[in-house]
Amino acid sequence: MDKAAGVHSVANCAAYGADGRKIRDITLDEISDFLARPDGFVWVGLVEPDEPLLEKLQGEFGLHELAVEDAHNAHQRPKLEAYGDSLFVVAQTAQMTNGTIAFGETHLFIGKRYLLTVRHGASLSYVPARRACEQAPAHLALGPSYALYSVLDFIVDNYLPIVQDFKQELQELEQDIFGEIANRDVSRRLYDMQRELLTLKLAAAPLQDIMGQLVRLHPEVIRDAVRPYFRDVQDHVMRVSDAINSMREMLGAAMNVNLSLITVRQNEVVKRLAGWAALLAAPTLLASWYGMNFHNMPELANRYAYPAIIIATIVICVTLYVVLKRAKWL
Repeated sequence: MDKAAGVHSVANCAAYGADGRKIRDITLDEISDFLARPDGFVWVGLVEPDEPLLEKLQGEFGLHELAVEDAHNAHQRPKLEAYGDSLFVVAQTAQMTNGTIAFGETHLFIGKRYLLTVRHGASLSYVPARRACEQAPAHLALGPSYALYSVLDFIVDNYLPIVQDFKQELQELEQDIFGEIANRDVSRRLYDMQRELLTLKLAAAPLQDIMGQLVRLHPEVIRDAVRPYFRDVQDHVMRVSDAINSMREMLGAAMNVNLSLITVRQNEVVKRLAGWAALLAAPTLLASWYGMNFHNMPELANRYAYPAIIIATIVICVTLYVVLKRAKWL
C-alpha cells in the first residue's frame, strides 16, 4: 500500500476508553493491539480510500468481504446489512454546491468495539460530530453505537437546511413567475429543483427503515441506552421527508402557475395581434373592393365618392378601435 495515499485517506483514527474519554490518536497498525485490550473502542474515519487501505482495515477489524466490496465500489443504495456481530450501513449525504445539491455516500462499519466510516463524494467532514462526542464522554462511554448515532444524526441534520435553501430560492423565483415577461430560465430552474428534491427524498426516505431497525433490532451491536437517540434521528428523518414532500408540492404548484401565466401572456399577444389585424382588415377590404376597376360601379362616377370612402374607412376604423379597446384586445 502506498503510505502517502493511505495517510491522506485517513481522516481520523483514535482510541477511546471505557469511560468515553479519548485516549490518543493511534496508527492503523495499532488497531488490532488496542482491540486486544478488555475495553474501549476505536473510531476510524476514511475519505475515498483505495483498495489496499480497505483490505488492511478488513484485516484489522475482521470486516466481511462483501461489505468491503460495497464500500470500495460505492454507488450503493441506502441500506443496513448484518454480518454476524457487525453491521454495515450505507447513508447518502448531500450538500449545496453552487446552488445545486451534490450527493455523496457514507459507509459505516460498526462492531462491538469499533466504528469505521468511509466517505465518498460530496460530504461534509464528521469532525464536528466527533468533537461533540468527545465533549460528552458520558455519552461516548455507551460505545461505538453512540458514535454511529452522532454520524447519522449529523447526516440527517444536513438535509433540512437544503430544503430551507430551496424554499428561499422559490420565494425569489415567485417574483419572476409573476413578472410581466415570461422567463424560460425560471421554468428550467423549477424543473431542476423538482428533480433534485426527488433525489434527496430517495436518499432520506430509506433512512426511516434503517433507523427503525436500529431502534428495535441488533442487540449484539446497539446498546439499549442508545436506542432513544436513534428514535430521535428517525423523527428528524420523518420531518425532513415531510418538508421535502411539502416543498415538492409547492414546486409543482409553482410550475403549474408559471405555465398558466405563460399561456395567458401568449393569449394576450394573440388577442392584440387579432385586434390590429381587424383594424387593418377594414381599409384593406374597402381598398380591394373599389380597386377592382369594374366599369359598372355607380360609385365611381359620383363626385363625392372618394372623400366618402375615406370618411367611411376612418369611421369604421375608429369604431373598431373603440370596441376592441373596451374589450381589452388592444
